[in-house]
Amino acid sequence: MSKTIVFGATGQLGTCLQTITSEKKITDFVFLAEEEADILNPEVLKKAFETHKPTYCINCAAYTAVDKAEDEIELSRRINKDGAANLAKVCSEFDTTLIHVSTDFVFEGNEPKLLNEDDIAKPINIYGLTKLEGEKVIPEFTPKHYILRTSWLYSEYGNNFVKTMLRLGSERDQLGIIADQIGTPTYAIDLARTIVHIIQSDNQQYGIYHYSNEGVTSWFDFAKAIFDIGQVSVKALPIKTSEYPTKAIRPAFSVMDKSKIKSTFKLEIPYWRDSLEVCIEKLKS
Repeated sequence: MSKTIVFGATGQLGTCLQTITSEKKITDFVFLAEEEADILNPEVLKKAFETHKPTYCINCAAYTAVDKAEDEIELSRRINKDGAANLAKVCSEFDTTLIHVSTDFVFEGNEPKLLNEDDIAKPINIYGLTKLEGEKVIPEFTPKHYILRTSWLYSEYGNNFVKTMLRLGSERDQLGIIADQIGTPTYAIDLARTIVHIIQSDNQQYGIYHYSNEGVTSWFDFAKAIFDIGQVSVKALPIKTSEYPTKAIRPAFSVMDKSKIKSTFKLEIPYWRDSLEVCIEKLKS
């Protein structure tokens, strides 16, 4: 297998990639934390590429604080757009294929239809806007790229909805959970496994792909499943988005069509609740 360099290696997805490559005994992945390889520093990036000479580069580094991004617009843009551009440039220089992770938040999500890769992206918050800007700048510098849009990412690592619900559920008697935002949870271990599969397939059909677990749910039903599987006895109350105002507006419906990635890479994608059971079992142990 060709050498792969991973940026943002200590984040949630980066940690999941470390788990998967360790399980599969894959030794030619190089994991670089932000302090070792800041994607905003082109000189540092070039040095990393000169040292490791990667065939593939995975960008797990991103600004993901959706509400804070509304205030920290420039920082969000620097990381999500300029950082992506810096990686695309150095990938082009070293003939490296870039795998870049994006989000369902590039969509407005105002109608109940499965979103495919060709649908018009129209973000309704700064996070989604800067991620879309990152998507658009990559092809300007390198044709050799896969952009993977994902949604509602969680795992046993880092801060995420599943771990927050398990904690709050054990601390409180009842919780109000938004019931009118619809999407699909994605177990970051499944996404990491898919990224490794794409690299091993050596299938050079570059472009944008959608990846989440299978199925459709609301945040409320997602939380109910977490409490059920995690055996947490808390009363969950469905609430409207208008009852829980946040700085950033979220898409009401952002369920992605995965047909393209499944057919191109011969993938079988797990159902969201099955993967949730795996994750919670790991958290328990």
